[in-house]
Amino acid sequence: MGRRSDHTRGELEVLFVTEGRRLLAEVGVTRFSAREVAKKVGYSIGTLYNVFGSLDGLMLAMNARTLTLWAEHLRARLEEAGKGDRLAALVRGYFEFAADHPKAWVAIFENQMVDAGPAPEWYQTHVADIMGIVVEEVARVLPAASPPAVLSLTRSLVATVHGHCIFTLYRAFDMLGETAPIYVAMERVREAVAAAGRSVQQGPLTPLTK
Repeated sequence: MGRRSDHTRGELEVLFVTEGRRLLAEVGVTRFSAREVAKKVGYSIGTLYNVFGSLDGLMLAMNARTLTLWAEHLRARLEEAGKGDRLAALVRGYFEFAADHPKAWVAIFENQMVDAGPAPEWYQTHVADIMGIVVEEVARVLPAASPPAVLSLTRSLVATVHGHCIFTLYRAFDMLGETAPIYVAMERVREAVAAAGRSVQQGPLTPLTK
């Protein structure tokens, strides 16, 4: 029988998320089982659902923890970079975290909520934190660009680096003959930022309208 009164709700959240992320790292999203998580923790699946509401709720909590660790990793890389090439440090940090936590990292993007609705606001703040780190660094090198333009450029830069990272994780670059994807991603970022910088010199950089 599950241990129904050994822990507070807050303690249960930590236990389920910790064990869930451990299982996720082993089996990935497609083979992930909330029932197996509950079993490993020593509680019933009903207790897990009472805490998180659903499998979606558990996955969101797990992904939020991954996002927090990811943000911490990026900030650590920036601290190490100091006044050096901080954008390159972010690119490297992006690749490093994905390589160190591949299944948990992929789960952030692969997990599809059953109701297909938007993620709750508390979860979106974790995503915004990651974006905010990059936005701040892009704004640092393009101080004359408008905030909307910086945000738009940042989204494209993240998408570019993310694509290179996904290709690396799935070994697609091996088939394409690319042997240094992280450096290629850095070059694409430098090129985009340099082009944006030239646009700023010609006039205020603003995002394109639809």
